[in-house]
This record gives sequence, C-alpha cells and structure tokens, in this order.
Amino acid sequence: MPEVSQYNFPHREVLALLMKQAGVLEGRWMLSATFRFGAGNFGQTENQVFPGAVITLESIGILKAPEDAPPSLVMDAADIITPKKRKNPSR
Repeated sequence: MPEVSQYNFPHREVLALLMKQAGVLEGRWMLSATFRFGAGNFGQTENQVFPGAVITLESIGILKAPEDAPPSLVMDAADIITPKKRKNPSR
C-alpha cells in the first residue's frame, strides 16, 4: 500500500475544526488568515538579482462573520455542535 504524504482539507472543514478546538458554541464565524509581506532583491547570482516580494502565512484563525459576509464563507456554530451521546443510566 502506498505511503500517504499529503492531506488536503477544504476551508469549511478547517473552519469547523478550529471552531470546535476554540470551544465556540454559538454565532456565525468565518476563517481568517494573517499574512506578512516583505520586499527585497532576489536572485541565483549577483547578475540575476531582481526586485521581488515574499508573502508568509503568519496565522490562521476564526472571526465573527459580518452580516454581509458571503454565505459560502460562513459557518454557524449551531450547525457543527454534536451533542454527546449519553449512556443509559443504570437503575
């Protein structure tokens, strides 16, 4: 059997996992990302240097969705909460 070397998750699945991890129980939320931008001169050799930019992903999080947020980006916490199953109490 081949070894798995990559897993991909749709953004809504990541959002649901982060909401669960944060213990969010109510409200409408969406995924957020914080990027850092930088500029510099880049090249393989001194004669091949060009101005360029670097973008790094600093953090991924969740934020309360504004009322006008596109529905495809928003998840309601009530939709991901799964009640814990109770064991039948012994009498």
